[in-house]
Amino acid sequence: MRQIVLDTETTGLEVSLGHRVIEIGCVELVNRRVTGNHWHHYFNPQREIDAGAFEVHGISNEFLQDKPRFSELAAEFVDYISGAELIIHNAPFDVGFLNHELGMPECGLAPLEDSCGILDTLMLARQKHPGQKNNLDALCKRYDIDNSQRSLHGALLDARILADVYLAMTGGQASLVLDAEQQVETGSDQPETIRRDHSKSLPLWQLDEASQQANRDYVEFLASQHPDPVWK
Repeated sequence: MRQIVLDTETTGLEVSLGHRVIEIGCVELVNRRVTGNHWHHYFNPQREIDAGAFEVHGISNEFLQDKPRFSELAAEFVDYISGAELIIHNAPFDVGFLNHELGMPECGLAPLEDSCGILDTLMLARQKHPGQKNNLDALCKRYDIDNSQRSLHGALLDARILADVYLAMTGGQASLVLDAEQQVETGSDQPETIRRDHSKSLPLWQLDEASQQANRDYVEFLASQHPDPVWK
C-alpha cells in the first residue's frame, strides 16, 4: 500500500484571492514504512507573500525569485503522487490550493481526486478525540512526538511530523526510522543530513496469563455482538 503524506505552504490563506502554492513537501510510506523517496520543491508564485503567511513559514519573496513556477514541475508532481493515498491534515485547504494550481491554463491537469485517494487526518483526529484540540502541535503532544524543530512551518518538516502522527493515531509504527540517512530541505537549496539513532533497542511487551485471558474474554464479547466478525 503506497501513501503520500503531504503538506503545502502558500502565499496566503484564500485561494479565491489569488494566493498560490510556494512549497510542497511529500513523504512516501509503503506498507506503513517510510521509504526515503520524498518529493520537495519550492515555487515562485509570481506574486507577493502576505505578511501573516511569512510569519508562519518564514519563506521570503527574495528566496523564491529563482525557483521554478508550479507549472514547470506539475507533471512531475502528479506522476509522483499518482495512484497513492494522500494523507493531509486539514485536506480541504491543501487540496483546494493544489487543484487550483493544477487547473490553471499553463497546467491544464485534472484535480487530485482523479488520480489519488485522500485521507484528512484532521477529520480522523476529530473522530478519535472529539471536543479536543486537534491541530498538529496538539497531536504531537498527545502522542508524544517530538516537534521541537517546528519553530516555523515548513512543508517537508510538517509532512514528516504528520507521518509520525498518522502512524501513531492509526495504531502502527510511530517512528520514521530509516536504515539509510535521510535528506531534508532546509531554508535553502542545500540538504541537511539527519542521522537517526539506531542504538536504542525496541521495547518488548510480554503479557501475563491474566492479561491474555482478559483479551480472549474481550474478543469473545466482541464476537457476541456481531454474527460474523471479520477476524473469523
